[in-house]
Amino acid sequence: NDLCNLIKDFQFLWKGKTLQLSTSAGLAEIDANSGSLTDLLSAADAACCVAKEQGRNRVHWFESGDAAVKRRHGQLLWVQRVKQSLDNDRFTLYKEEFVPLSKAANNAVHYEILLRMIDENGNVVSPMSFIPAAERYNLMPAVDRWVINKTLKTLANRDGIENSNSIYAVNLSGQSLNDDGFLKYTIDQFDESGISPGRICFEITETTAIANLTRASRLMSILKGMGCHFALDDFGSGLSSFSYLKNLPVDYLKIDGSFVQNILSNRIDYAMVDSINQIGQLMGLQTIAECVEDNETLKKVKALGIDFAQGHGIAKVVPLKFQQDTEHNNHNKVIHTLSKIRTRA
Repeated sequence: NDLCNLIKDFQFLWKGKTLQLSTSAGLAEIDANSGSLTDLLSAADAACCVAKEQGRNRVHWFESGDAAVKRRHGQLLWVQRVKQSLDNDRFTLYKEEFVPLSKAANNAVHYEILLRMIDENGNVVSPMSFIPAAERYNLMPAVDRWVINKTLKTLANRDGIENSNSIYAVNLSGQSLNDDGFLKYTIDQFDESGISPGRICFEITETTAIANLTRASRLMSILKGMGCHFALDDFGSGLSSFSYLKNLPVDYLKIDGSFVQNILSNRIDYAMVDSINQIGQLMGLQTIAECVEDNETLKKVKALGIDFAQGHGIAKVVPLKFQQDTEHNNHNKVIHTLSKIRTRA
């Protein structure tokens, strides 16, 4: 504590400005239960991270039952698993179809690409387990790049099998928006795969777009000029939704599921969903209701004139591969077998 106070009181001058310093410290006791040196340093490091989270310029003492330290230590373990999954290609992609509700939805089939991790035992791991750690430790640009690369490669390998009008929604993180090399990487991936940009819709959450408005607008304008679509995800969760909406070149509004889930029982949520849909339609945008989990909610959002509905209760999440794959592979096997017969003949 004396050391923290000493550094806090130190006047650090730089280019005529006085900068305030602070110190965060993590302490771990060395005793019979400390484990190895690595375990001891890991405990102290986790305690130091908790000290930073709690406001900095403080000391946090490691205790085995400390919930905050356990959470931080758990995130560090997930960081290693994310890195290993990137290195060993142990992620996999799923897709969830949007249910069209209006004539404006036209004939295009819409899917959202969903990311899953495959653990060391072959089990599928939900993104809610590892995405928070990836976001905190700035791994999302690498994860987003993996998703874009794998999505475009998958579509390219199945060219002509899946409906060419299908549009696939890929989520982008705020960290990718701030990554100087991300835009060039994405453009290069389209060039290498040969997939039409018009088949990809990038989803950016409303809060992320607002926090990175200048960068988001530039990236969206360039990729939209190539033919990509854009959706503003979780719309309605921000504090200034409508004022920022007119400054972003989006094609779709995804209405925040926290409103959609309760429209059957909550008049305010119903009014929010209705107003967001009306504004979206007035601006020429198509609207998507998130978290539609039953037929009654589906009927309600359809009655409001919303264009698409999305939810586990009305459309199953399935791996990103197509039903025709088996038939296509069998067809190739037949051709290969006939070729061998002709050769022998």
